[in-house]
Amino acid sequence: MNFSSGVTEELSAGLFKKVSNYRYKLFVTTLGWQLKTQNDMELDQFDRPDTVYVVAQDENGQVNGCARLLPTNRPYLLGEVFPQLLNGLPPPNTPDVWELSRFAAMDFNNQTSSALGQFSSPLAIQLLQESVTCASEHGAKRLITVSPIGVERLLRRAGFQAHRAGPPMIVDGHPIFACWIETNTSLKI
Repeated sequence: MNFSSGVTEELSAGLFKKVSNYRYKLFVTTLGWQLKTQNDMELDQFDRPDTVYVVAQDENGQVNGCARLLPTNRPYLLGEVFPQLLNGLPPPNTPDVWELSRFAAMDFNNQTSSALGQFSSPLAIQLLQESVTCASEHGAKRLITVSPIGVERLLRRAGFQAHRAGPPMIVDGHPIFACWIETNTSLKI
């Protein structure tokens, strides 16, 4: 597995398009999320020039996973769309807390891979580790994420120091929660 990371201008135009197509296929087609899309690409207002991406590709260049990283001192998904997940606390607003969002690790070429199983795969653990390392290299001391409940199992299994920022809620029929992830965790790989 090959990992790339960087802001939009650091990724090749072809790779950025593959990531937005991958997100469309996973989040819209497979999981049925109601998101704004165009030309089979899933992008939103948080896909900005300063957004950092972590991308997993196989030896053929096929995207098998992605993550989006945003500093919380700029607009981000949890702060703008899901602040209710923080159980009344104000959303973080500091350059040393980054948001991890649009995290996905599913190999569409692997017949045994599933959208539900993506949160327990070795690829997901590796992608999460790469994402935490990347965020740390950009100055993050902690991550905050809006995630499906399955991510909690992934975090525990991989040995991340993580805890809920508030109780899970059902949003558009899906159980999601906000979760803190410390960047200085020693992992079980």
